[in-house]
Amino acid sequence: MTKILLHSKPDFSRLALPNLERPIALVGPHPPYRGGIAHFTERLTDEIRAQGRPVLPVSFRRMYPGILFPGRSQYEPDGATVRTVAHEWVDSVMPTSWSRTAREIADSGADTAIFMYWMPFFSPAFTRIARRLSQRGIPSLAVVHNAIPHERHPADAFLTARFLRACRTLVALSDIVAGDVQSLAPQTHLRLLYHPVYDRFGEALDRSEARKRLNIPADANVLLFFGNVRRYKGLDVLIDALPEAIRRAPRILALVAGEFYEDVENYRSRIRERDVTDYVRIDDRYIPTEDVAAYFSAADVVVHPYRSATQSGVVRTAQSFEVPVIGTDVGGLAADIGSGGVVVTSEDPVELGRAIADYFNEERKLELQENVRRNRGRSSWQGFATAVLEEVDRLRQPGERN
Repeated sequence: MTKILLHSKPDFSRLALPNLERPIALVGPHPPYRGGIAHFTERLTDEIRAQGRPVLPVSFRRMYPGILFPGRSQYEPDGATVRTVAHEWVDSVMPTSWSRTAREIADSGADTAIFMYWMPFFSPAFTRIARRLSQRGIPSLAVVHNAIPHERHPADAFLTARFLRACRTLVALSDIVAGDVQSLAPQTHLRLLYHPVYDRFGEALDRSEARKRLNIPADANVLLFFGNVRRYKGLDVLIDALPEAIRRAPRILALVAGEFYEDVENYRSRIRERDVTDYVRIDDRYIPTEDVAAYFSAADVVVHPYRSATQSGVVRTAQSFEVPVIGTDVGGLAADIGSGGVVVTSEDPVELGRAIADYFNEERKLELQENVRRNRGRSSWQGFATAVLEEVDRLRQPGERN
């Protein structure tokens, strides 16, 4: 059974509520939906409430139709803790639910709405909701994770622009996203706020304990590739880089932890072809929240040779555990990594292999770890939520609402 803690569904009345006490509707996937966007929504909800603002959590009754979802489940495993019970009003493929959602939000007393936006598939639903809210005098703000998705289709730009232009304010999570947003919705107010460091997975474990828990040799040089496996994330590039890394550095172990959204056998075949079977371990499953700390605590470095990126929740999770990252110079990834890692040319396995080997020069490793520690506190959830609430309060001003 999924554990439900802390918050029940609130019953707000629009009457007699001062402006700052009216709820903010937060529309997006909330747990028990799983994945980075749901984690982000949950964490932002927590922080807005911590700052004394009421939140109306609005989630999906159906997010992806089963035929379109490439993974095994859209939900957290049984036993996962859910801190907020959200209103499951939005059906992504049922237009009648979109109008009903807008009506329910308006009737709740909410006077602003924040949308999580990351994929054009949700544009029709979100556009209808935002427009209906606007008709009721309720402005919308979108936190834009991706304006253009990693795996692109011809209608992406049109669908995204349609939703963004239905909002009054847009928050981009990286420079590359901000550029996309400006090109798609040039007349809409835009603010750039960088993705905060994830801190929802608990404290780091002792490395020896983490490795014992995961049955990893204590003396291994562990590279962690974490999260759902899709082509744009470049796991094949990492596999191709391993012979060079192994030739130049001892005791390499590539730990691949995440559910495969592609045929895992294609990757296993590639591993055999590169003769690196003894140097790779695949945990083909969704890693539940309670196990995340063990994987990052066991790792010496996180390696993500993305082919495309805007920003990365995996990088922000690595930083929360003070683990450096080796990644590619695509999108906003290099800016996310900053001085707490190494940036290499995209899709160059030889360069990546050398960077991995060079990382295990002890002086370089310690330098990067120290940089991660120093940079960790610069992107907090408190600061992010405060900035978002500044935009909400701006929208609440009489001259900004129309």
